[in-house]
Amino acid sequence: MTAETVLSNARIVLADEIVEGSLVLRGGFIADVDAGSSRTGEDMGGDYVIPGLVELHTDHLEGHYAPRPKVRWNPIAAVLAHDAQVATAGITTVLDALRVGMDEDADLTLADIRKLADAIEDSVAQDRLRADHFLHLRCEVSAPDCLQAFANFDGDERVKLASLMDHAPGQRQFVNLETYAYYYQRKLKLTDRDFQKFCEKRMGESALNSRPNRVHIAAACQERGIVLASHDDATIGHVGEAIEQGVRVAEFPTTEEAARASKAAGLGVLMGAPNVMRGASHSGNVSARTLASDGLLDILSSDYIPFSLIQSAFFLGDVVEGISLPQAVAMVSKNPAEAVGLNDRGIIEQGRRADLVRVRVDDHVPVVRTVWRQGLRVA
Repeated sequence: MTAETVLSNARIVLADEIVEGSLVLRGGFIADVDAGSSRTGEDMGGDYVIPGLVELHTDHLEGHYAPRPKVRWNPIAAVLAHDAQVATAGITTVLDALRVGMDEDADLTLADIRKLADAIEDSVAQDRLRADHFLHLRCEVSAPDCLQAFANFDGDERVKLASLMDHAPGQRQFVNLETYAYYYQRKLKLTDRDFQKFCEKRMGESALNSRPNRVHIAAACQERGIVLASHDDATIGHVGEAIEQGVRVAEFPTTEEAARASKAAGLGVLMGAPNVMRGASHSGNVSARTLASDGLLDILSSDYIPFSLIQSAFFLGDVVEGISLPQAVAMVSKNPAEAVGLNDRGIIEQGRRADLVRVRVDDHVPVVRTVWRQGLRVA
């Protein structure tokens, strides 16, 4: 007989409304949403119950594996530490972003990246993890070894998303060379002359490699059914190139012009939750709050701070006129799930996976109290 769990006295965040009542979980799925119910069950104390969050782009794992320059942690231990932090932030499905293509600022190697992917996949197979983990390949298309690194994932069925990115100076994220200098010259401790040479080299690699690598990876992803994302689009031309290559998600557009063109083309516009919370991009680009208020934001990503995802969902509903809590929650659950074809989760309704988060809000900060994945408590 299938075990049944009842969550009662909850404020349940549905797709377009919040209802008070009970949820019935059975066999890992939502069996019933009972608005107004006084069923006997686990008392939620009037807390919110929202869908488990779906994270498409987190750079958080690499920091656990390489916490200091030249330091490497046990990859399985790194995955477990990352997974624990992700799950306790309410994220029940995560696409771990792994770098494909290295440059001078990279402390990791291609072998390190494959080792991390193997640790994720082994941990999935051994049922060690709280969240459901998939892979997102961050393809640095200007890097000379990008295609070699991409080939390390041939046939890897956990790859759900690949993004095409180019961080060379003078375009996209780093149109402003002063911002690029602040980010890279300080990090690499370069003199002005050495920094100029560094920029010239990076721009030369971009001019040589970016276009052919984009075409190759886009074709491979189409063939394998991997969802493709653009990254840091800044112009109408960038968006046109993304459409030509079959992109479905526009990650972190840097201008309102690019976001508007992406939205008009039917791409899911993804922005960083830290941008929402700070009110600005760390690179000086367009504010995610501005895009949200203009109806141009579809998906949020925690990027480098896992807890920012749930924090931004509750924050947006408070500070941006015209965005309700259900709409904001959809940006961190339903919308990202649908963007990568995970249509069995991301929304509270009968027949969906019982991936759920119990949340209390204290002083405008969401407090994650309980997390369930497929009906089982994981945090």
